Amino acid sequence: MRLRDLAETSDAVAATRSRLEKVRLLAEVLRAAGPAERRTAVAWLSGVHPGGRLGIGAAALHALRDVPAAAAPTLSIDEARAALDGLRSIAGKGSGARRREALAALLSKATDVEQRFLVRLLLGELRQGALEGVMADAIAAASAAPPAAVRRAIMLAGDAAVVAEAALAEGPAGLDRFRLQLYEFVKPMLASPAPDVGAALESLGEAALEYKLDGARVQIHKGDAGVRLYSRSGRDVTASVPEIVGRIDALPATGFVLDGEVLALEPSGRPRPFQDTMRRFGRIRGVDAHADALPLSLFCFDCLYADGGDLVDRPTAERSARLADLVPPDLIVPRTVTSSTDDAERFLAAALDAGHEGLMAKALDAPYEAGSRGAAWLKIKVPHTLDLVVLAAEWGSGRRRGWLSNLHLGARGPDGGFVMLGKTFKGLTDEMLAWQTERLTALAVERDGHVVHVRPELVVEVAFNELQESRRYPGGLALRFARVLRYRPDKRAEDADTIDTVRAVAKLPAPVTRLA
Repeated sequence: MRLRDLAETSDAVAATRSRLEKVRLLAEVLRAAGPAERRTAVAWLSGVHPGGRLGIGAAALHALRDVPAAAAPTLSIDEARAALDGLRSIAGKGSGARRREALAALLSKATDVEQRFLVRLLLGELRQGALEGVMADAIAAASAAPPAAVRRAIMLAGDAAVVAEAALAEGPAGLDRFRLQLYEFVKPMLASPAPDVGAALESLGEAALEYKLDGARVQIHKGDAGVRLYSRSGRDVTASVPEIVGRIDALPATGFVLDGEVLALEPSGRPRPFQDTMRRFGRIRGVDAHADALPLSLFCFDCLYADGGDLVDRPTAERSARLADLVPPDLIVPRTVTSSTDDAERFLAAALDAGHEGLMAKALDAPYEAGSRGAAWLKIKVPHTLDLVVLAAEWGSGRRRGWLSNLHLGARGPDGGFVMLGKTFKGLTDEMLAWQTERLTALAVERDGHVVHVRPELVVEVAFNELQESRRYPGGLALRFARVLRYRPDKRAEDADTIDTVRAVAKLPAPVTRLA
């Protein structure tokens, strides 16, 4: 297949707001792709370049936009992929310049539409609306597989491209190979915000309430090959948490997958600051000494697999009971089941008194929807907070001169872009200002006077007093009295809150949104 076909499909998908039309366009190109091209086509149309960075900075990529385009399309998907993969093998003295030369040679063979597609892909700006849910439906349409089966396979595989390759080659039967297995990471289920416990119970009815811990999410696998722990992004962190491995290894049960959270505690049992947990959790050197000085504690809240059986389709109540069979109470997050708002308010007060940030409310009959942020899990924080993405920053003045200070913040939009909600410079310590200046400078893609626009990669947790209607920002909403609580290095831009979530918090209808 010509690269042009993929690039033109990307533009067409970006140009339509119709989900059905997006699915039709994507399914059409997936059917036409050759067997060896399907994985690349799905990844690229999802805005993902497999293999990661190529060692070419954003400024150099922008400069390569001036490479003269080819008059006619000749590049195939395989040729373009092979050329990009080949850049990684360029090493040694002068490798940066040689990589740029090799990429320029590739771009010189590409037409204008192909050049735009490749450069945006490498910059991480290819957000044409082929989100995972849309891509899952397109794979289903192209392969005649049930959409629910495709979504479940993607959930378990963690990679839509791999699932597409199997489904398109073998049809629905190709999805049978995707099962939850020990030592294969499963995307974690996510929660949506609720304004208070009353709203949560009104939505869920009788529900399981759990303390919402301010720690690092972990997935725990124990089987014949021992204990392995994975971060919320799927990174193997076993070597970084020996004290947790020891606790799990000492349990008599084996053959299970658990979901939980680790955090650093004070001697009193109250949680230490989130930054303390993350500094300890991310350590790769001197782990044993730091484990003695600042041990991490584990609190489990779900069971995905036990005794050779996959439990993700079983209801919350059943999974919770299985968890209680496997681990002792001191390794389980505090939990109660109620339909009473008064009881829920008392449980919330107890969580806050213990130093935690709120509650989780979970539907008792809900399956574990890995990778999904639905209405079956609700998070109740006090005060309101959102996880937003930094879109740009402004150079500071006065004592902040020389630092990138005022942050432009956005929520995830409906088509993969970001919707700006406001700015804030409050809550930033000198340490945070120094760190974000270095990090945002590295992510810069465009400078406009005192404003530095950046690749949307950094997630920041922002507290605010309220959301107000605004004509100034494209989402029709603005944060009032916003302040930075912390950066979230454990989250990616795809994990940030959506504009629909923000509107739900504000209890406003959805206007037409313009993407930032």
